[in-house]
This record gives sequence, C-alpha cells and structure tokens, in this order.
Amino acid sequence: MAHRFSLVFVLSILLTTSFLLAVNGEIKGGDDDILIRQVVGDEDHHMLNAEHHFTLFKKRFGKTYASDEEHHYRFSVFKANLRRAMRHQKLDPSAVHGVTQFSDMTPDEFSQKFLGVNRRLRFPSDANKAPILPTEDLPSDFDWREHGAVTPVKNQGSCGSCWSFSTTGALEGANFLATGKLVSLSEQQLVDCDHECDPEEKDSCDSGCSGGLMNSAFEYTLKAGGLMREEDYPYTGTDKATCKFDNTKVAAKVANFSVVSLDEEQIAANLVKNGPLAVAINAVFMQTYVGGVSCPYICSKQLDHGVLLVGYGTGFSPIRMKEKPYWIIKNSWGEKWGESGYYKICRGRNVCGVDSMVSTVAAVSTSSW
Repeated sequence: MAHRFSLVFVLSILLTTSFLLAVNGEIKGGDDDILIRQVVGDEDHHMLNAEHHFTLFKKRFGKTYASDEEHHYRFSVFKANLRRAMRHQKLDPSAVHGVTQFSDMTPDEFSQKFLGVNRRLRFPSDANKAPILPTEDLPSDFDWREHGAVTPVKNQGSCGSCWSFSTTGALEGANFLATGKLVSLSEQQLVDCDHECDPEEKDSCDSGCSGGLMNSAFEYTLKAGGLMREEDYPYTGTDKATCKFDNTKVAAKVANFSVVSLDEEQIAANLVKNGPLAVAINAVFMQTYVGGVSCPYICSKQLDHGVLLVGYGTGFSPIRMKEKPYWIIKNSWGEKWGESGYYKICRGRNVCGVDSMVSTVAAVSTSSW
C-alpha cells in the first residue's frame, strides 16, 4: 500500500508541474516561465527577486511610469500583488495565479477601473423568466466558438463597461443563430446611449464606464430598435461623448430576453439552444488569474463583473486527480489576459456566483424586418 501511495504521489507531482508550466500556451521558455513559477515556490525567495519579476512585467505589458515616485509606488503595489497571487494559488490550486497586466494596480483601483463597483449587479424586479428546457440529451461538452457564434476577444480598457461587452456578446451570438452571420456589435452605443434603470432602483441606471446591468441593456436595445455595428460606432473606452446612434444603421435587433434559473442543467440547456449567455460573476480571483480551471475554496457571490458564457467542458485536475467540470467564459480584458482572453471556472456549486445572474436573448432575423 505504501509503495502504491508513493507512486501516486510522484505521479501527481509530475502532472501538477506539467500543468503549471503548460496551462498558458503563450508563456513559453526562458525568463517568462517565472510568470508562472513565481506563485508556486517559496515566498521569501520570490520576494528577493521581485525587482527582476517587475522588470519582466514592465517589458511584457509595455508599462512605463511618469516619475521615479510613481515607479517606486507601482513596484510596492506589484510586490503586494505577488503575495496576493500566492494566497490565491493556495485558495485556488486547480488554477494558476501569477502576474497579469493588472499586477501594478491595487484591488480598489482594479475594481474602479474594470468592474464598475459603484453599483451591484442584480436582476431587475420585472425580469422575464426563461422557460424550462429538456436536459436529457445535452452534449457532454459544448463550445460556441467552434460553431461560429463568438467574435474575437475585445478589450474594454480602463472603463467599467464590462456589462456592455457581455450584452453585445450575447446579442452577437443570438444574431448569428437568427441570420447565420457573425457581426461585431457596438459597445460604445450602449456606453453613450443606454441609461436604462431598474424601475424599483432609480439609482441603478446603466452608467457607461461606471457600471451597468445586462438586462437593462437588453431593454434599451429593444426600445431603441437595435445595435449598430462596431465599425459604424467604434469603441473609445470613455463615456464623455453624446449619443451618436443612427437607427438606419442597425445591425441586430432584440426579439426578447429572459433570465435563466440557478439550475446548472438549465443554464447548459439554454446555452446550447439559445447561444452564448450574459452572466455576472465575482471577479476577485480574476485579477491574478493566468490559466487553468478556477475553483476557489472560498469566493464571494457578490456580483461585480459582466462576462459571456460561451461553453462548458470537463478537464482532468492534476491537483485533485479527477475530472473537473467547468464553464468557459469570454472576458473583455484583451487576449493577453487569462487563457487568450478566456476564463475557466468550475461548475457544480455556483462558484463566485457564476450561476446567479444568467440572461438569454433572442435576435430578430433580418428576413422579418
């Protein structure tokens, strides 16, 4: 028995090492390996090499600072985030946590610029409920990227407009199902023009770079008559401009939208039948996420980030030596973040609130306009 245990232990270590080094395909060889290895070793050793890690970080993400004082401050924040990534690694061992483009930002700065935390995401009081769908014949894994319904990863920049990217992503997929054409839609139209509110919460209006709600954005799109193409109303990442919506250039219209129950089988069924889904999530572990399946032992279910659910699957976890089911999430922080812009989060117990606010949308086919 002891001999068998030793073999299993050695195998798990080898698999874990291979996983940690290979999970993020764009980090290969040389000094860049440190971006992964730095979170799985001895903390004191890596703190002694923090300046070297900071140099690699600045080079990889093109970071420059206006003064020596700013450089010194950002270095201190970077070191704090190295420690934070190590803590996240211990709480979330089936994922890889380390240096990201946000490693020189405090958690408060990160939240204010990318999550729109001045409002809490939640359903409007009058939201429509999605009908219950059959779940007996669901595929074991599914990915809308393989079926042409997902546009390339976008980047919201330093603007808390995640909700608009979640909204356009869901409508892009629904429009693809209705028309057979994948068209990139305008987030900037939502940022500039959408000021919808929950009737019960007048202080919860969609507010450009200060946050919003996907269902309110669907309501705006329904009332406005649709969304324009990205190329006709390009993204600027600011919310200071006036609305430039041109209803003669509408590229996609909303037919209806509804919320999906908390049941994960129903979420999967709606995903397969209706296309990518707009979801909200708690993003606390996403600031340090590099790759793998994120399944933290402890995570708040307070929702602060809008993303797009595009698929699901199951992968082997070398940490726990068993298969781990996960959701595939399209984010809006560019392709250099996470797994080429994507996030895998385990499914099965509403981790980080990922099942708590899920919306499905249907588009109007152009033939019926």
